[in-house]
Amino acid sequence: MFGGTLAGCAGGEEAPAESGSKQEAPAESAPAAEPAAADIDFADWDAVLEAAKGQTVSWYGWGGDEARNNWINTVLAPALKEKYDVTLELVGMDINDILTQLSGEMQAGVEEGSIDFIWINGENFYSCKENDYLWGPFTDYLPNFNDYIDPESPEVLYDFGSPTEGYECPYGKAQMQMWYDSKAISDPPTTVEAFKTFCEQHKGQVTYPEPGDFVGTAFISCLIAGVIGKEEFEKLSSMSEPTEEAVLEVVQPGLDYLRELNPYLWKEGATFPADSSTVATMYADGELVLNMGYGAPQELVETGQLPESTRSFIFDSGTVGNSNFMAIAANAPHKAAALVAINEVVSPEMQLSIYENLSGISVLDMERLPEEDQQAFADVPLGETQIPLDELLAHRVSEASGPVIPILEKLWLEQVAQA
Repeated sequence: MFGGTLAGCAGGEEAPAESGSKQEAPAESAPAAEPAAADIDFADWDAVLEAAKGQTVSWYGWGGDEARNNWINTVLAPALKEKYDVTLELVGMDINDILTQLSGEMQAGVEEGSIDFIWINGENFYSCKENDYLWGPFTDYLPNFNDYIDPESPEVLYDFGSPTEGYECPYGKAQMQMWYDSKAISDPPTTVEAFKTFCEQHKGQVTYPEPGDFVGTAFISCLIAGVIGKEEFEKLSSMSEPTEEAVLEVVQPGLDYLRELNPYLWKEGATFPADSSTVATMYADGELVLNMGYGAPQELVETGQLPESTRSFIFDSGTVGNSNFMAIAANAPHKAAALVAINEVVSPEMQLSIYENLSGISVLDMERLPEEDQQAFADVPLGETQIPLDELLAHRVSEASGPVIPILEKLWLEQVAQA
């Protein structure tokens, strides 16, 4: 998904997209034929670079964010062309259409398909990997992965609870934040105890999207984690075959807390807005004093959709976050070029550019970077709504695994919404 805030969605469902939008690649004359994959020693990076020369590589994913499309076409693509003679073709499609296309080609036995690499995560990654639709493992071939990414990080090892096993390279991180108008609210609640008091003081002016909407599920996860603690909550991130009883044993105190909030929420918790868009509209109209989402609302402030006095905050106990990934199709016709493109995306230069231009949280381990690169990240000027990168990463809680999400939502419905 080529989303503006790198926002991962609960259960691995990519955000809605402008299905079928395709960025035209520059015309080229007589591109050189790539050696057959079997003839390339992918462990030899010089051989990979040589094989990739002159190739056009397709990157499939959500194309609904113009700012990100513009960054890919004006920053990443020119760098790939200039440095490696690789032409990047961005193909914007709904993830379900992408997977239909990939599975159709694989089941038809197409040896060289139309898709090289994909922005993918969660359940979509799991099903593709289980069906042998992905090529790999490949991350060990990438110099920038080996140099700058912590391979033992849980957010690298797992994608919504599914072991990545080198079949995905992380692209960017997203993390929940809460937003408020600093002219109306002088002291935002940064603990779950303070949040409950805040709801009491602003009775009827606080709510959240009904879990099932990925923002709603993420927000209750933040509150549950604040009640039971980060370490306890993160037990949910490694559950691959959870039972309702096992999940309930972990989250019961958090569900009790959420139920206790209900009398102070909008409509006294008798109903909840259906989605995050509805909550956003209610907040913008002044009906609510709090909103939440993956990332800071800096773009909304800059475009005048929210007041300049908008600020962001996170809980001292942390907020949940996830990672987005890139994977290579099993029948990708340009595997070497795909490796080169993915390696460039996770270079310090491109990760810094994503942070500067799109506010995306870097997947790089800052401690592995040279001091000058670490300083470059620290020196990025932030908008008034943005929280410094080091503060976000220090208060980051891994999201529950994909199989846990529907159980958590069911428990919320039974014990909180219908209580």
